[in-house]
Amino acid sequence: MAVRPLRPPRFDVAAALAGLLGGLLLWAFGLGVRSGDDPMVLFDGRWALLVPLAVTACCELLRRTAPRTALAVGTLALAADTVTQGSIATIVMYTDLMYAAVVYGTPATARRLPWITGVLTLAGMLVPYAVLRVPEALLIGLVVGAVTFAPASTGLIVRNHRDAADAARLRAEQTALLAEMDRVQAVSSERARMARELHDLVANHLSAIAIHSTAALSLDDPATSRDALSVIRENSVAGLAEMRRLIGILRDAAHDTAPAPAPTLDSLDALADSARANGLDVRLDADPGAVPAPVELAAYRIVQESLTNALKHAAPGRVLVSVVRRDLCLAVTVTSPYGDREGPRAPGSGAGLVGMRERVALLGGTFEAGPTRDPDSADGRIWAVRALLPLTEGDSA
Repeated sequence: MAVRPLRPPRFDVAAALAGLLGGLLLWAFGLGVRSGDDPMVLFDGRWALLVPLAVTACCELLRRTAPRTALAVGTLALAADTVTQGSIATIVMYTDLMYAAVVYGTPATARRLPWITGVLTLAGMLVPYAVLRVPEALLIGLVVGAVTFAPASTGLIVRNHRDAADAARLRAEQTALLAEMDRVQAVSSERARMARELHDLVANHLSAIAIHSTAALSLDDPATSRDALSVIRENSVAGLAEMRRLIGILRDAAHDTAPAPAPTLDSLDALADSARANGLDVRLDADPGAVPAPVELAAYRIVQESLTNALKHAAPGRVLVSVVRRDLCLAVTVTSPYGDREGPRAPGSGAGLVGMRERVALLGGTFEAGPTRDPDSADGRIWAVRALLPLTEGDSA
């Protein structure tokens, strides 16, 4: 329910003035509810009915700011009006006070008033009829119901409709908020995926280009420079092809030519050959079998990024790559010699390990990377990347 205003709204002020002026107009023409010789009229002076009229008009100013107080004072004013000649304006304003108490009052007041007024209506019909034993006595209950029960019931219906509308509006706002949160999360996830793909596509080829261009510039040997330029050209062409594939994916195959398919584990041999051409001593052990497409892409990217890191950071020695199936997981392991170096042979963004960890986390697997002890290596230390990717039945390629 909305917060009640501290000042009477303009509508309430207008209603109070209209009721007061209407009552004064009826009083000026001498029009009352009862005649002066009615036995219920205890105060038959012309001025007596103006007091309940003025009090009820003042209560109209409080119909929204203090609805229960306005109804309580208005009830006393109506009771006083019944012992005068009465004014129809007072009765009409009282029905509005009853309506406002249900619509703008507390939930407890809104629930109780229709029941209380309903009981009063029945009592107003049955008690006079039991005492007077005339059918006309039932009209007393009808009048009580018209003044109390009818506006209270109308107010309850209006309040229920308003509450339902507020609840529907709140649900719509919550739905819109959740949709916006989902949109932001989807955009963030897509940006992260694009960043991983772009890093994995470009880093390997650019690292090889940087290393071989450095070699070509530092060695004054035409044969070595020619070999380095050949490797640079191969990696440039391969990098451009990968970039075209990514651009095709981003454009959602808008042209008739579909983008090149995503790499698979069958391409690991070509990936190892490319690493050997870049100067790495790579030994590949791959027996993955049929695996789901997301797992296949993640495993390929982990091997690709690990070989790129080995090209930039590893000490001289053999790089071992293992991609094998273990129970319900695909185990990916890449180890390379780990030794003290002055610095990387090519600059990096530092996002390689982060991207691999994100790929594994999206599949619900485990990932670890770091130096470890290995008695078979020259200095007893290697850099190991290990990932366990769970295989989900029914999603295999």
